[in-house]
Formats: sequence, structure tokens, C-alpha cells
Amino acid sequence: MGCGRETSISDFMVEIEDKALVLFSGGQDSTTCLAWALARYRHVETVGFFYGQRHAVEMTCRQTIFAALAPLHANLGADHVVDIASGLLAVGETALTSDAPIETGAGGLPTTYVPGRNLLFLTYAAALAWRRGLRRIVGGMCETDFSGYPDCRDDTVKAMQLALNLGMEARFVLETPLMWLDKAATWALADRLGVAALVIEESHTCYRGDRGRHHAWGYGCGDCPACRLRADGFATWRAASA
Repeated sequence: MGCGRETSISDFMVEIEDKALVLFSGGQDSTTCLAWALARYRHVETVGFFYGQRHAVEMTCRQTIFAALAPLHANLGADHVVDIASGLLAVGETALTSDAPIETGAGGLPTTYVPGRNLLFLTYAAALAWRRGLRRIVGGMCETDFSGYPDCRDDTVKAMQLALNLGMEARFVLETPLMWLDKAATWALADRLGVAALVIEESHTCYRGDRGRHHAWGYGCGDCPACRLRADGFATWRAASA
């Protein structure tokens, strides 16, 4: 396993003048995306969303991760948090925003699917980026391991980029570095960027918000879809890098 290797984000730094805003939840994918952006852009800011998620512990985890990275990276700028819970909950609860069972629902979609969540995230992020003078918006959407969520698809992100640029008279570039990576490849990327150990110990993915059980891949209940995906990817990456 490579999470103890002597590499750092600075080893991958390239000079790109763009400024970026990272959708940063405190989970595995968004932490990896933050490291990816820090290795590329001269100025990076982050935005997180409170939307009534049952795993709201991720909001505390994101603060811990941000605090760990900030002293190491002069290009890490301001962190922003947007509360959209009242509006999102007003149009319906899901298993990700209530204690409803986590299972397959109507149309074959998991009950953890929050309709339009990523569309809202990207819209709010773009409005913030417009005001902050940030051109690149980085998100952890992934079509390879996406549980069938339609707002994680590449076509959706491309359509949103077009709509946001038209609607805001902007030239945003929506970056999705994990779009075609499975979870094992995401672990490998985090390792190359020097943040695999940080992802293991401090990030949060478990839908149930369980921080009481620690596994080789991090904290979580171990049986929700998010935990299984994270654990399986970790096992595959570990076997390949042994």
C-alpha cells in the first residue's frame, strides 16, 4: 500500500494562471479533487453545502481537512459554506436527508438520490465563482461509480457548463477529474497526490454518518452503498499496489 510514501502535492505543481473553486464536501472524492486542484491552479477556494444531509458530520470533516492542507499550500484561499437545506427539503425528503431506508427506489434509482442536487451545487458554485473571479469549477462527479445518479453524468456536466456560461455571460470551465475513474483509480490518484492517508483518516463518505467504526479504508458503517464502494475500491487499489 502506498499511502505512506514520501510524495507531496508540490511534486505535481504546474503553473496555470487560472483560479479555481472546488466543490468540497469532506468526502473521499472531493478531498482528492481539492488536492488535484491545488496541484494545478495558482489560487484555489472551496465551497461546501449544508442541505440537511443525514451525514452532516462531513461538514466537520471538511473543516479538519481544510485546516490540515492550508498551512502546506499558499494557493489555498477562502472556504465558503452555503446553507440550502430549507429549500431542498421543502421539495421532498430522500434517504440522504432523512432516516428513510437506503434501498433501490422507483425507476431503479437508489433512495439516496437527491433530485437536482448537483445541478443546485453547480449553480450556487458558479454564482459564487462569478463574484470571486474564479474561472474553473471543480467537482467530484463520476460516471464510472455513480450509483445511477443522472446528475453525475458527463453529459449533464457539459450541459450545465453551457447553461451557466450562457446565463452568466461567463467562461467557466467545469472540471471533473474523476469522471472516468473507478474508486480504485481514485484511491491511486489520491496516493499520487500525497493525500491518501488524509483521505483515510479524515474524510467522510458513509451515508449514515457513522464515525464510530474505523476500517483500513477509513470511518463508516461498512454496509451502506457509499461504504461498500469505498471499501471495494480501496481493496482493489491496495492489491494492485502491493
